Amino acid sequence: MTALHAEHESPSPASVEDVQGLLRDQAYVTDRGLAIAIFLALKLRRPLFLEGEAGVGKTEIARALAAGLSTDLIRLQCYEGLDINHAVYEWNHTRQLLEIRLMEARREAGSGDAAVDLFSPQFLIKRPLLEAIDESRDRAPVLLIDELDRADEEFEGFLLELLADYQITIPELGTFHAAYPPVVVITSNRTREVHDALKRRCLYYWVDYPDYQKELQIVTARLPDAPRQLAQQVTGFIQELRETELYKIPGVSETLDWTSALMALNMRELEPEVIDDTLGIMLKYQDDIEAVRGEPARALLERSRNRGPRRGGRRG
Repeated sequence: MTALHAEHESPSPASVEDVQGLLRDQAYVTDRGLAIAIFLALKLRRPLFLEGEAGVGKTEIARALAAGLSTDLIRLQCYEGLDINHAVYEWNHTRQLLEIRLMEARREAGSGDAAVDLFSPQFLIKRPLLEAIDESRDRAPVLLIDELDRADEEFEGFLLELLADYQITIPELGTFHAAYPPVVVITSNRTREVHDALKRRCLYYWVDYPDYQKELQIVTARLPDAPRQLAQQVTGFIQELRETELYKIPGVSETLDWTSALMALNMRELEPEVIDDTLGIMLKYQDDIEAVRGEPARALLERSRNRGPRRGGRRG
């Protein structure tokens, strides 16, 4: 219900290089294209729409950005059936009923019959979208709307007012305006197409699988204690694995999970038997595991040992 402030309380990065440095400080490795998209989203106050396969690091961008800007991360996890009551606001019906009983008790006791407005802010429960534009904030939070493609298409209509004007209208109370517009990051795994009306309000960037060198940088940044040879072989193996025909290609999150698991097993390099025993960390479908286990895994391992920065990530 307040006017927008002219500037964010927290200073935004002054250049694309500053964005890369800010994310690097949070152990997030990014290329220049993504850094430009983030810089423009901050500079122009436009939502950033990130699309890509699951596990390529879209959600982690919002986390790293919030940490780098020293601000709150407010996350709305989307799912089928998500509605305004869980995403925007709802009324505290229990408290309203209690207040009605208290008013009735006061009337019976003859202690006054002053009515209380049951649709006032004290009875309002703020959900993530309304919380992100809370006028009491002293700085802009990062609002992550995660996996929007999982929500029903009708839910996108709730977002249009927020993304266009950083405001939300509640019929009983009026329009709430953000004192500091949130930094909005929307992600999608592209299980369905998001409506053009929403995309037009955003800056768009496709987050691809990383190439060998970038993924190796990610592994060493996130897991600095990983043996160098193991990190190189894991990265090379995953890169080769993404070139095979699988139902679900492993993402960067699986690369990190697998490396962590191998470190927990005190491995310093990949061995065929350990690969077979730990395929379930990378692959989540039994058909994929059976297709890779045994001789195919050994062939992938052999190729990975000689692999270098020769191909980019698979688009999927």
